[in-house]
Amino acid sequence: MSPDELVYLGILAASIPAGFLFRYLSPPVKQGAALLLGLSITIATCHIHTLHSLVTVIGTWIIIKSSWRHAPAVSLSWTFLYLLFFRLVTWFGLPPPTPFANAVQLLLTLKMVSLANEVHSFHTEKKKEVSSFGKSPVIGGLSKEPSLYDALSYSYCYVGIMTGPFFRFQTYVDWLMQPTPLALPGLTPCLQRLKLVPVYGALFLAVNSVFPLAYVRTDEFLDQNFFFRFFYMIAVFFVFRMRFYAAWCGAEAGCISAGLGCYPEKALSKPGGGPTVNYSPDPTAEEKYDFRTIQNIDCYNTDFCVKVRHGMRYWNMTVQWWLHHYIYPNAPFRAYTLRAGWTMFISAYWHGLHAGYYLSFLTIPLCIAAESAMEASVRAKLGPRGQNIFDWVHWFLKMRAYDYMCMGFVLLKASDTIYYWMSIYFIMHIIAVCCIVVGRVLKGGKREGRRGDREEKREGEKVENVNDKAREKTD
Repeated sequence: MSPDELVYLGILAASIPAGFLFRYLSPPVKQGAALLLGLSITIATCHIHTLHSLVTVIGTWIIIKSSWRHAPAVSLSWTFLYLLFFRLVTWFGLPPPTPFANAVQLLLTLKMVSLANEVHSFHTEKKKEVSSFGKSPVIGGLSKEPSLYDALSYSYCYVGIMTGPFFRFQTYVDWLMQPTPLALPGLTPCLQRLKLVPVYGALFLAVNSVFPLAYVRTDEFLDQNFFFRFFYMIAVFFVFRMRFYAAWCGAEAGCISAGLGCYPEKALSKPGGGPTVNYSPDPTAEEKYDFRTIQNIDCYNTDFCVKVRHGMRYWNMTVQWWLHHYIYPNAPFRAYTLRAGWTMFISAYWHGLHAGYYLSFLTIPLCIAAESAMEASVRAKLGPRGQNIFDWVHWFLKMRAYDYMCMGFVLLKASDTIYYWMSIYFIMHIIAVCCIVVGRVLKGGKREGRRGDREEKREGEKVENVNDKAREKTD
């Protein structure tokens, strides 16, 4: 492991026992202590580059105070433009930011855009209350506009400050105001989330030592046969997954120990967004709680869901919620595939400026179009046994598509990514194009494809509900 990875590991490990101590603090003390600890971690790891995050927070707060009506769009422009400056600071003679500063800036960008949207919703609902003389039924809305101190304490809260998960300002406020944090579940769900982390970590170290990424960049790699080169991307994506499974499960454990994102099961919380129904626990009855709000990874369904589009749903789940609520609805296109492409482009930009991100993320809409075409033209016409076989083949190709796209994500450079894809003859691009052509020839057609797009949200909800019990068992 690199020195930076060891620092990340140390911060994750320390956040878990710290979280249990935070349960003993009163709301004002908890807010100040979480801010102080998070700011200390940021300054210790980012040094002078802490100023980047500070400028971002203050700039967003000024935007919100200046015009809450335009805050969502302006804050998105501000944070994303500053993200561009942040990544090009060396052009202006400034020192390059540390990897830790980059991690803080990425999560802060999500938080500031969300904060602006939450304040906008607060004022909008407040105006509706005045005009209708009634209380707004908004779910999980703010009760007051946050101050600068509130914005700073949310931004630098130590929980997940570098590793995530993303959580809304309202989730943070709910955490501060928990009436009986010591009575909420903690140790058992925390251990449950950590139980496979040693396995993920051991597999990461073992497979990474046998299949180092650097080997792909050598001339010797091309001398290997096609099947070895093809298998290499499977091993690389496995290492990639194990690394993030361990990190994100550890980060979730830090949230669980602190009680962040703990809501009654009947609130039907969503990762990133929090409760979806207004529900208050009955003090006379025993309530069951969950931590779905801060769940960032569903390891089982990431590996074993069938579709490419469903795979995205279970990976980096809180960020997917952010993209779905703040980027996808505002895309300058109406067609599903184009909206998905726009969302993937924004996701690639958020991750960085490396060409490999864009090559990988923009391959996803092609894969989605391919699977939609084949489902409409082939799967829909098969019997139960045929559909079962189709799904197994679909799952295999879905995993190979993610293996393929992962290479761009880890190799970063356009030349290195294309060099590798060329070594396996752009096989996944060719398969995707062939599936689209076959779908059109078999008259899966544009009309059926569009109907499938319209039904995708409903189908996704059904899939998620069906997998809830499996998720509880496996995670």
